[in-house]
Amino acid sequence: MKKIILLGGGGHCKSVIDAIESVNEYEIAAIIDKAENIGRDVCGYKIEACDEKLGEYLAAGIKYCFIAIGSVGNPEARIKAFNLACDMGFILPGIVHAAAVVSPRAKTGRALFAGAGAVINSGAAVGDNCIINTGAIIEHDCVIGDNVHVATGAVLSGGVSVGANSHIGSGACVKQYVKIGAGTIIGSGANVVGDIGDNAVAYGNPCKIARKNVR
Repeated sequence: MKKIILLGGGGHCKSVIDAIESVNEYEIAAIIDKAENIGRDVCGYKIEACDEKLGEYLAAGIKYCFIAIGSVGNPEARIKAFNLACDMGFILPGIVHAAAVVSPRAKTGRALFAGAGAVINSGAAVGDNCIINTGAIIEHDCVIGDNVHVATGAVLSGGVSVGANSHIGSGACVKQYVKIGAGTIIGSGANVVGDIGDNAVAYGNPCKIARKNVR
C-alpha cells in the first residue's frame, strides 16, 4: 500500500480515515496537526507532528498527502494546507469512500473527498480540494469550483454551478441549473430555487440572501 500523510486531526479526519480504510489503497503514515495536539488519538492513529515536520516525511519517501481539515463556511485553513502540500511537492490524490459513487464520466480535481453514500454523476466537474460529504449528491453536469464543501445530505440537481470557496449546508436542495457564486454560504436545509451571487449568506425556503459573507 502507498503511505499517505493526513493534514488535520479534527472531526473531519475521522471520516477521511474511514474512507481510506474502506478502500485499502493507502496506509496512514502520520497525522499532522497543531503542536498542542501532538499525541492525541484519532481513530487509533496518533497525531505525530506539526507542519514544520512535513519535509522530513517527504524526505523519507512519503509522497502522498491529503487534506483532512474540515470547513464550515470558511475554507481558509484547508486552502492554506492544500497550498503548502502542493508547494512542497506532495501528490494529493482523491479519497473516495467505497460506498460512494463517482461516475467515470465525471471530472474531479486533486484532493477530492467523497464520503460514504456520496454521488457524483456523469458530466459533473468538481474542482481541487473539495469535500462532497456523506450522502451528498452532485447530479449530472454540475460544475463545482475549488475548495467547495457540499455538506452531508445536500442535493445539487442537474446543471447546478457553485463558485470557488463556497459552502452548501447539510440537507440543502438546489434546483437544476441554479448558479451559486463564489465565497457564498447556503444554510442547512435551504431550498435554493434561484441564483445566489458571490459572497452571500443565504438560507430559508425559498432560499434568500440574508447578508454579505465577510471573512
